[in-house]
Amino acid sequence: MDPIPTLDVFILTFNAAKRQINVPVFSRHLYNAFGQNASTLPELVVISLQEMAPLAHAFIGSYMINPYFQRYESAVNIAAARFAAEQERQHRPKDRPYTLVSTRSVGMTGVMLFACEPAAVRNLQAAEVGFGTGDMANKGAVGLRMTYKRENPDSGVSTRTELTFVSAHLAAMEWNLDRRNKNWETIVSGLVFENPKGFAEHPSLQPTLQAEEGVEEAQQALLALDSTQKALHDISIYKPGAHLFVAGDLNYRLSKTSPALDSAFPDSDPDSPNYFAHFLTRDQLTTEKNAGRTLQGLSEAAVKFPPTYKLVLSPKTEPETGLGNVGDEDDDLDEVKWSWALHRWPGWCDRVLYLDIPWWARETVGDKKMKVTAYDAIPPVRSSDHRPVFLRLEVPMLEPHSLVPTESAYETELSADRRQTVDPRIKLPYPINFQSWEHRSYVKKWEATIGWSMLISQSKQGLMIFATVLLVGLGTWWYRSQ
Repeated sequence: MDPIPTLDVFILTFNAAKRQINVPVFSRHLYNAFGQNASTLPELVVISLQEMAPLAHAFIGSYMINPYFQRYESAVNIAAARFAAEQERQHRPKDRPYTLVSTRSVGMTGVMLFACEPAAVRNLQAAEVGFGTGDMANKGAVGLRMTYKRENPDSGVSTRTELTFVSAHLAAMEWNLDRRNKNWETIVSGLVFENPKGFAEHPSLQPTLQAEEGVEEAQQALLALDSTQKALHDISIYKPGAHLFVAGDLNYRLSKTSPALDSAFPDSDPDSPNYFAHFLTRDQLTTEKNAGRTLQGLSEAAVKFPPTYKLVLSPKTEPETGLGNVGDEDDDLDEVKWSWALHRWPGWCDRVLYLDIPWWARETVGDKKMKVTAYDAIPPVRSSDHRPVFLRLEVPMLEPHSLVPTESAYETELSADRRQTVDPRIKLPYPINFQSWEHRSYVKKWEATIGWSMLISQSKQGLMIFATVLLVGLGTWWYRSQ
C-alpha cells in the first residue's frame, strides 16, 4: 500500500477581549509556537478569534473589523518570515511567507485562513450562525470549508482532501452549562454551508432527520442512506467526506457555581495537591462530551497546559527614560505577570478539537490517524484575560470518498446491540434547521442597525459621521426643494 501523504495544519484560537493585539509580541509567540516540535512551517494556518473587536464594530461588519484582521495577518507573516530566515529555508519568500486566503466573521467571532500555496485551496465555502441575545452574533460560530489539492510534479498525480474549520464562541458564566450545550446543538443544526431549503420541497421532510421512537434500526439505516438525508448531512459541519476541526472559546468551566472565598486554585507545582492537572477531572467539556451532550465524536489531544481563563494581568512596569528605550512600546519581549481572578473558577475555556479518521476508513487505507505535533497554550498577552491555544497536527490527505461510511459501517454503527454513541458521520446528533439561512439573514440586518446606533452613541467619531450624514441629507433636500 502506497504511503498516504499528510497535510501540516496549525490552528490557533484566541479570545481577544475586544482589543487589538500588540503585533511584535504576538508574532514572537507565534514564532515560538511554529517551532514547537517542528522544524518547518505549517502548510495551513487557521486563526480562530472570539471577541475580536468591540461589539459595535463587529455588528457593522468588514469596514470596521478589517483593521483587527490586519494585525493578525502581520503577526503571522512576521513570525513565519523570521522562522524561515533563521532556518535558512530560502525557498520561501521572506517578506510574506503566507497568503491570507480568506477571512470570515459573524459578529465578534472570526476565522482566518492562511496558506503557503494558496493555489492548492479550492472550492472555498463559508457558513455562519448566531446564538446570542435574540439570536444575534454577540455569540456565534463561523465556518470555512475547502478542498486542498496537492500536485506531485514528478508523477503528475494529484492528491486532494476536504477540510472544515469551525470557529465558535459559546455562552459564558459558570451556571450556563446547559446553554453551552444548546449553543453546540445550534451549530450542528444551523451552521450549514448551503441553504437547506434547497434540498427539500417542503418542511414536512424535517421530522425524517431523526428517527421516531420505535422505528427499527434497520429502517434507520435505510433512512440514513436516503439521498435527501445524505445531501443534508453533506452541508452540515459533519460532512462524512471531510475532516472537521472546531476551535474557540467554548467556555466550559470547572463548576456550575462561582468559587468560595476559601477555594483552592490551580498552581504549576507538580508536587502540589492543587497542581492544575488534578483539576481536569472537573472539566465540564470532558464530562459533557463523554456523556454525548456536546461536541459529539470529536477528539482532543492531551491537555498539558494550565487553565487559560480567567487571568488578572499585572500593570506593565514603566521603562526608564532614555534614548535607549525609544520604541519600547513595540518591544516583543513583554513578559506578563498574572494571577487568577478570584471570582471565577479557572477553566480550560479555549480548546481545539478534531474529528479523527473513522474506523471504516482505517480498514481500507491502513491504521492512519491524525498525528498531533503540538497542543499547547501561548503565554499570556497584555490585551486579554485569555491565553491563546494552538494545535498543530498532520492530517492524512484522504480522498473524500475514503471517509464516507460504507453500507457495512451503517449497519455496524446502527446495530441494536451497540452501546457506543453513533458516529456523527453516520447520523447527525441533531436535525438540520431548515430555517437557519433565512433566520440568519433577517437577524443580520438588525445587527448592522444596532452596530451603527451603538457607534454613534458611544463615540465622538460616530456623532461626527451622523452629523455629517444629516447635514448632507438636509442640504440635498433643500437644494432639490428650490
